Amino acid sequence: MSLSMYTASVPVFQRMLGNLEAILAKAQTHAEAHGIDPLVLTSARLFPDMLPLTSQVYIAADMCKGAAARLSGTEAPAFADTEKTLVELTDRVARTRAYLAGFTAEQIDGSEKRPIELKTRVRTFHFVGDEYLLHFVLPNLHFHIATCYGLLRHNGVPLGKGDFLGS
Repeated sequence: MSLSMYTASVPVFQRMLGNLEAILAKAQTHAEAHGIDPLVLTSARLFPDMLPLTSQVYIAADMCKGAAARLSGTEAPAFADTEKTLVELTDRVARTRAYLAGFTAEQIDGSEKRPIELKTRVRTFHFVGDEYLLHFVLPNLHFHIATCYGLLRHNGVPLGKGDFLGS
């Protein structure tokens, strides 16, 4: 049995974003319980030249919605990147998951060799679907969610490996 492009993408995105939602909820609970301004957590960085937690969440969500759209040959909705609180960030992740729930296997399967062009501020990437998913999207998604985990854990949120991996 071979692994389909849909199976390797949307369900993985849904699971990891669900785990991110749970991590953000734990951070909100921790902040409330300890009288911590949640903006301290959302603005946290591992080093001054790194992006803050808010940006890590933006990128993780955008990575998933952009990948599903590119693999299916559709256009992803744009989010304004204005969320600042843990509640707002959790809502952004939930909106992304709702968008992903609209995709079917038929829309994404067969996209292994679909040409993908990704323009960033610094360069334009050219991929085919399977390389884009396996060598760009999934590693980036895990990097940004792991960075959220690390930022929050470093700031005292009681997280463990199980929170990152989910149940």
